Amino acid sequence: MEKIVNPLVSFLLVLWGCALGGSPGVQIGGLFPRGADQEYSAFRIGMVQFGTLEFRLTPHIDNLEVANSFAVTNCCKSMSYNLKIPEQCLLNDLHWFDSSPDDINDWGCHILPPGLTTLQVVLDTAAEKKWQVTAINVGNLKDERKDEAYRSLFQDLENKKERRVILDCEQDKVKDIMDQVITIGRHVKGYHYIIANLGFVDGDLSKIQYGGANVSGFQIVDFDDPLVSKFDQRWEALEEKEYPGADSKIRYTSALTYDAVQVMTEAFRYLHKQRIDFTRRANTGDCLANPAVPWAQGVEIERALKQVRVDGLTGNIQFDQHGKRVNYSVNIMELKNNGPVKIGYWNEVDKMVLTKLGEPSNDTTGMENKTVIVTTILEAPYVMLKKNADLFVDNERYEGYCVDLAAEIAKHCGFKYQLKIVGDGKYGARDAETKIWNGMVGELVYGKADIAVAPLTITLVREEVIDFSKPFMSLGISIMIKKPQKSKPGVFSFLDPLAYEIWMCIVFAYIGVSVVLFLVITWYFLCLLCTYMVRTMYLYGTIWFIPIWYILGIYNILTGSLSGRIVGGVWWFFTLIIISSYTANLAAFLTVERMVSPIESAEDLAKQTEIAYGTLDSGSTKEFFRRSKIALFDKMWTYMRSAEPSVFVKTTAEGVQRVRKSKGKYAYLLESTMNEYIEQRKPCDTMKVGGNLDSKGYGIATPKGSSLRNAVNLAVLKLNEQGLLDKLKNKWWYDKGECGSGGGDSKEKTSALSLSNVAGVFYILVGGLGLAMLVALIEFCYKSRAEAKRMKVAKNAQNINPTSSQNSQNFATYKEGYNVYGIESVKI
Repeated sequence: MEKIVNPLVSFLLVLWGCALGGSPGVQIGGLFPRGADQEYSAFRIGMVQFGTLEFRLTPHIDNLEVANSFAVTNCCKSMSYNLKIPEQCLLNDLHWFDSSPDDINDWGCHILPPGLTTLQVVLDTAAEKKWQVTAINVGNLKDERKDEAYRSLFQDLENKKERRVILDCEQDKVKDIMDQVITIGRHVKGYHYIIANLGFVDGDLSKIQYGGANVSGFQIVDFDDPLVSKFDQRWEALEEKEYPGADSKIRYTSALTYDAVQVMTEAFRYLHKQRIDFTRRANTGDCLANPAVPWAQGVEIERALKQVRVDGLTGNIQFDQHGKRVNYSVNIMELKNNGPVKIGYWNEVDKMVLTKLGEPSNDTTGMENKTVIVTTILEAPYVMLKKNADLFVDNERYEGYCVDLAAEIAKHCGFKYQLKIVGDGKYGARDAETKIWNGMVGELVYGKADIAVAPLTITLVREEVIDFSKPFMSLGISIMIKKPQKSKPGVFSFLDPLAYEIWMCIVFAYIGVSVVLFLVITWYFLCLLCTYMVRTMYLYGTIWFIPIWYILGIYNILTGSLSGRIVGGVWWFFTLIIISSYTANLAAFLTVERMVSPIESAEDLAKQTEIAYGTLDSGSTKEFFRRSKIALFDKMWTYMRSAEPSVFVKTTAEGVQRVRKSKGKYAYLLESTMNEYIEQRKPCDTMKVGGNLDSKGYGIATPKGSSLRNAVNLAVLKLNEQGLLDKLKNKWWYDKGECGSGGGDSKEKTSALSLSNVAGVFYILVGGLGLAMLVALIEFCYKSRAEAKRMKVAKNAQNINPTSSQNSQNFATYKEGYNVYGIESVKI
């Protein structure tokens, strides 16, 4: 698909020679459009340069409006023919005169090569090769409307998938068009622009230079030619006040003007050698006569012009019988990373010849003398202003991870650099309506910076317009919330190390072992004594000995009984494991104050409505949710884009402050690396929850096709292999952290148990002592009363049977010893 932007005539010069009353010189008139100051200066320089002793060149200048250039040029051409005034015509489209008679077309000489800027030639070729061509005349738009019109034009082209464009207009209009092409991001890889005028290097192409688009064109002035170089020295020596436009490189239209004066002078010199008096007054033409009277010498001068053959600033100058320029050559140019480069030439015989092809250069040759503009963003800990930044200048004012990284990259690549903070404070996103990129990406796309060293996420949409290095840091989207209040330990927190079910099982185990031990002891004593008293005594004894075994592991009862020893050994092993487990968990439960988080994952966020959540506006995190096809993330995006008030923030700092001030009612979604950093900064009141939602990386960005790309990529790989990237992260994340590795208010350390941690144990002890005193009192009262009754009964019985006292004494002796039957004595 070819696109033709048809120009209006932007420059018209008509030169003629005539004899005016009494003047010994040659009068040469020049018609210039307003604003053609440099062309006018080149005309004056030519008049001085090519004037001779034989005749003097006298200029006559006038300005004209070119709003209707067709009418102006057609009128001038007709008048030149009718009055037989020889002309040198500098026009962009000679096919406009194709409808004129052949004798008019053949009058005068056209120093501008006609073949390369003819719309009709392109259309004819398209018809022959079955191309689909769209021709649009951009016209002379007013300044307040042209930018909008150009953007609309290229938006229509994008909708039609037309990406090959021929700009057939002068450099001032090319500049306006290219500015809008850059603004809407149409100067990237995949687009091809051909600038069809003959001054490819006349305009400033630096902004589009690194975009990645294929930009080519033609150049008729060869600045490597010695003749042009010599003229350049003379041109640069001119005073700009006297010769407007002399402060900049000469344009091809000015070079053609200079050559036109030379051609006219050569024609006069030829006539002078032929002894033809072209200055005589006789037969002077009359412009005002009706019909007009032609100039008698005009035909001779016109013939002399067609005989001229000279070398000018625009190369070989020669005309055919119709006055059209022939045997000329123009250079074919292409925009590379290091500027416009000649890749071939075109002439009438060989047509297009390409001599130098290849991919854009990927080395940094020539960077030593250039200061690379590094765009970045103020974002801790990547780039931060020093506390005393006002005392420093340029790069010394900043510190941070990316500041150190930029210094290392520059050292490995061998270039000087200047840090520049992005103007709008954004990373880079494309507007949905205007398609204009903002942030650091826009700085690279529109040629305002050479490289971006910042926490810039590598994404598909960004990769389409800029190039990224290998990731220098891996990360993912994470959730930041306000750190919950630490829960205070309960009175009975010492019970927390074991679950409720375990405590119940221990109680049942205690009862069960007591019963088994009672049965074992009962069976053993029945075998030896079979007395009710022994069974009663050991029923109570087993109940009280079980805790002793539990705590001290003492099981001296019934050492002669194998069954008793088995019960004791199993119980002892059981208590060993339980006590060890309890002790191990008790330390962790009582020394760490537990925090209860309201959410633990993205799923928790999505299924609740009390806690709002959002992302950074104009960032990759927002793009992730907007483009995600996963149901969970799509649900979250639906909530975020419709939430009122808006949950999006302009900067990360704003997002963090919103988390801190929301009292737990706002969660911020951001890169995990930034989340981890903020967690280490005072007041240490934020925390990262859950795992990362995705996996991605930060990369160093360069414009499409930049010569820095490969060098930067190799530098990143080398720094990674040397371990320097890890050292930089440890330096700015943890070595300079303010909350310790655990995120607390101070460095993490083991703290002593407080009274609140073990208060329940003391409550149980005091309660047990109180209960014991109460039981003792009841027991004392009960036994005192029982003893009084017993003594009363015993006294009465003694009175009745004196031998009963002796029996009571014998029973007491039996209770003390239990050695009557030769068994092992145990105190109960």
